[in-house]
Amino acid sequence: MKNTIGVYGLGVMGSNLARNMASKGEKVAVYNYTPDLTKKFTSQHSSLHIDSHYDLESFIYSLESPRKIFLMVAAGAVDSVIQSLLPLLEQGDIIMDGGNSDFHDSNRRYRELQKHGIQFLGVGVSGGEKGALNGPALMPGGDLESYRQVAPILEKIAAHVDGKPCCTYIGPEGSGHYVKMVHNGIEYADMQMITEAYQFLHEKVGLSMQDLSEVFSSWNETELESYLVEITADILSKTDQETGKPMVEVILDKAGQKGTGKWSSQEALDLGVPSTIMTEAVYARYLSAMKEERVYAEKHLAGPSLTHEKMDTEYWVNLVKEALFMGKICAYAQGFYQYQMASRQYGWSLDLGEIALIFRGGCIIRADFLNKIHRAFKENKDLTNLLLAPYFLEKTNRYQSSLRKVVMKGFESGLSLPCFSSALSFYDGYRSSRNGANLIQAQRDYFGAHRYERVDQEGIFHTNWLEPGAIKQSVKADS
Repeated sequence: MKNTIGVYGLGVMGSNLARNMASKGEKVAVYNYTPDLTKKFTSQHSSLHIDSHYDLESFIYSLESPRKIFLMVAAGAVDSVIQSLLPLLEQGDIIMDGGNSDFHDSNRRYRELQKHGIQFLGVGVSGGEKGALNGPALMPGGDLESYRQVAPILEKIAAHVDGKPCCTYIGPEGSGHYVKMVHNGIEYADMQMITEAYQFLHEKVGLSMQDLSEVFSSWNETELESYLVEITADILSKTDQETGKPMVEVILDKAGQKGTGKWSSQEALDLGVPSTIMTEAVYARYLSAMKEERVYAEKHLAGPSLTHEKMDTEYWVNLVKEALFMGKICAYAQGFYQYQMASRQYGWSLDLGEIALIFRGGCIIRADFLNKIHRAFKENKDLTNLLLAPYFLEKTNRYQSSLRKVVMKGFESGLSLPCFSSALSFYDGYRSSRNGANLIQAQRDYFGAHRYERVDQEGIFHTNWLEPGAIKQSVKADS
């Protein structure tokens, strides 16, 4: 009997996905470009009924038709791997790319492979190595009929919440990788705001790491319940064996990244949507990387004159909790708005409620909070922004003052709170029916004749700003 699925690529993620599939009863073939990883995998997991291959032909021919091949290789290697597979494939075979590929590349691969009669699915995979082994969140995009053929396998290996797999068909072309990309942008924002809460309570309120661990642990039993809050509580409780110091204090404050957060921000700019919080989170990582410059600057750049201030711990812990939840709402509102605009731009018809359900298990941003997002879009499919859904409207109206107080106190103290302050600016900007952009339009028309609209007349106008004295009339420009 032939194998039901093949996994190409035996790094940590590929190995764990193959083990996951085998543990769920699938007959799995595996292959890696370098034989040493295949040998290592085979020796470490000899008890699993996995069919290991050392040449590409035997790997492909071991698969039942239509062949289902799951690629777990670096994004830069996907095209070359596909080219090596093409001569061995037949019409109707399915290639799935489970790496962090740019959705533009997935769009292109989807179209190019269709010309050869080969189906392509770009599958967003979230949850890290543990998720890959125990049940990730999966975001497959591509041909719907092809998804239906692989759905029994993907839905089986995905995480499950309330009996529902954290996997569903996303949409055509590269929509699966797009959803994963913005998921990662939201993840950046979530992590940065948790960091800002930690930094404020430690540096300003004076909580120890053990105190902070207990605070985050207690928060995880509230509306903030999430994987990221849970692991933060655990991280803050750990001690470095070599120095006896809290583990976080011996870790260098230079944050890394793999690029998907940056892609999310670039795409937001291309779509013209204000995903400001995730973008600030990306910039915060860039700034953290400037460690040597920051050390030098601290000795030379002035900050506020600080006086010793006794802080009411219980009061500020509660304010920061509410500020964190408020910021989280704004970040998710931006992310899901970006999904809406991308769906409209690319004709994908994304189901935002179902996307929220996928994120409830397996992935890094999993949280009980996502049930509220699912409900908001199911109750109102025409919802323009999460901030206007009843649950989130009530929460933001209550918590905006807490976010405001934390941001003001942080700025007063010289703390950098990029995502908290960005969330507040976005919230205040979104709730304002009129802002200062009228002056910008006047400036643009003044120096570049870019024209503007008026509040009291229909049409597009231009003014000769260099006329002396008061301008009597704006000239309606030709459309």
